[in-house]
Amino acid sequence: MGDATSSYKLSWRDGSDPEVFFICGFGSGFVPFAPGTWGSLLAVAIWWFALSPLSLVVQLLLIAGVYLLGSWATGRVQKRYGIVDDGAIVVDEFVGQWLALLALPLELVWVAAGFALFRLFDIWKPGPIRWLERNLAGAQGVMADDVLAGIAAAAVLQVTFHSFF
Repeated sequence: MGDATSSYKLSWRDGSDPEVFFICGFGSGFVPFAPGTWGSLLAVAIWWFALSPLSLVVQLLLIAGVYLLGSWATGRVQKRYGIVDDGAIVVDEFVGQWLALLALPLELVWVAAGFALFRLFDIWKPGPIRWLERNLAGAQGVMADDVLAGIAAAAVLQVTFHSFF
């Protein structure tokens, strides 16, 4: 562990720390390539089996809870390990991915579209998404860009769904 300029990288060895395990997507963030994509895939699976049967209000409350808990835990881990936005942190992908999937039909084509659009906005980071990533510090800097990417993906999906189906 080191200071805020440390080159320390979270890894599976740090997964014994419950806060690290949580913000690293229950281990999905430790995959050495494309951890955000793996975190998003796990988030999709959790949404499919656990969140999608719930009402929209309950889903929003759970997403808000994970956002708050994820922000709190991310801030604590950032301080403890001397990191800023470690690639293994994927709790932000969970929140963004779940926002993208809100109110979609439980059909593979729509869920795949939600996954793809969220990943596109999260990687591409157009306009305000990039601004949030660059201008917010700490845990909010980690979380906020993915929230906006999820909202952008949800907007495109909902307009498409309600316009054509």
